[in-house]
Amino acid sequence: MADQQAAEPVFQIQRVYLKDLSLEQPNSPAILLEQTQPTVDIQLGVEAQNVAEGIFEVSVSATVQTKIEDRTVFLVEAKQAGIFEIRNLPEDQMGPILGIACPQIVYPYLRGNVADTIQRGGFPPVHLAEINFQAMYEQQQAQAAGQGLPANAQ
Repeated sequence: MADQQAAEPVFQIQRVYLKDLSLEQPNSPAILLEQTQPTVDIQLGVEAQNVAEGIFEVSVSATVQTKIEDRTVFLVEAKQAGIFEIRNLPEDQMGPILGIACPQIVYPYLRGNVADTIQRGGFPPVHLAEINFQAMYEQQQAQAAGQGLPANAQ
């Protein structure tokens, strides 16, 4: 009975936390008086690492930069992470779990923290769009295959 129980798949969220957050307004207060509509650039990333036997940290990062011409209005960099216990899963399922399922859990927290930080900086909140992590993962896998890297390299 113990052997049968030991082989049961385990997927548990241990903790979700804000790992890194910064807000910069290098051209304030002068740029705040500008009437020009700023451009917004948003970059996202996903990382996963094994931190102990069966324990993984998955983080989703966002960089949100708004500019008027070549001057930065504000720059927000945030990294939201989660610690997940994942055991007894087939190796071929680990990539999708770490690259799709875990980021889908962590991302809503990142979205909220980014919007809140921007609003606390005195700006209208920027709401990050919903992300299809499956499509992002599949694109990364295709790029890795095109570069001759192992399919599960991160």
